[in-house]
Amino acid sequence: MSDRSDIHIREASPTDLPAIALMIRELAEYEERLDDVTWSTEELGREIFGDGAVPNVLLATLNGSEVLGMALYFSTFSTFRGKAGIWLEDLFVKSDYRGRGVGRALLESIRDRTDQRVEWNVLDWNVSAQGFYSKLGAFPMGEWTTWRWLPDGEIPER
Repeated sequence: MSDRSDIHIREASPTDLPAIALMIRELAEYEERLDDVTWSTEELGREIFGDGAVPNVLLATLNGSEVLGMALYFSTFSTFRGKAGIWLEDLFVKSDYRGRGVGRALLESIRDRTDQRVEWNVLDWNVSAQGFYSKLGAFPMGEWTTWRWLPDGEIPER
């Protein structure tokens, strides 16, 4: 990659499912949560590309071919603003391409999709990601704590 003009952002298609599945697994491994990945590739494909799919996936490619990273996101709604925004569920850039503008290109493409807020979670220990997001002008919402309610009273081991 010589400069950011080599990075192209596009919507994912069903043929991209193997690359998406691999990046999600790589992200889970990076976060030391690979055991939490419970879907089959077929199930994931139905959820991302099937009827009534909720998430959207953007892919960053090198000159339109090699996949460098992804952003998986979906619409949210703010009752206080009365407007839709975006929740960024996952941003992942392959390790060989970090620090080369791929993450920024993906985030800018997300930002271009709404004139409202874009929100996401960052792990407390991921200070490099926190620094990257701060440089973009994003800020932590320290007054909020994420809660999770799983089906059937399931409580994950931590």
